[in-house]
Amino acid sequence: MTPQLRTVLLLSLSVAACGTPLAAHAASSDSPVGEWRTIDDKTGETRAIVAITQESTGELSGKIIRTLDPTIPADRRCTACTDERKNQLLTGLTIIRNMKKDGNHWEGGNILDPASGSVYDCTMKLRKDGQELVVRGFVGLSLLGRSQTWVRN
Repeated sequence: MTPQLRTVLLLSLSVAACGTPLAAHAASSDSPVGEWRTIDDKTGETRAIVAITQESTGELSGKIIRTLDPTIPADRRCTACTDERKNQLLTGLTIIRNMKKDGNHWEGGNILDPASGSVYDCTMKLRKDGQELVVRGFVGLSLLGRSQTWVRN
């Protein structure tokens, strides 16, 4: 084993032992863990980069790590949010929470629309060998919602 490989292995084990969420570099084609370019389903424009991580509980969460919309100022806050995320900066804002694996998709969590402050039930499913993530937000029934296809960054 090379010294570099040993260092990477030791760092990985140290992070895992501390209970820290898995980093984006742990991405694979069978998991949404990693960085994603969000694509607006109405305009087709890339809006942000979201990092999805796996918590020590096995649940997935997602956080905006960068906004790409030139009309959104870097210091924009979630003024429409109504929970503890109210007035938090968009960069660093957790928008996906509590997603649990169920077969070949993830469900049971929710997603925040920072523009409206609305929180929706959420499902996620990988496609195209893990390079696309279909994220569906809905209220009550999945039929009553809308989907976005995010692209692995």
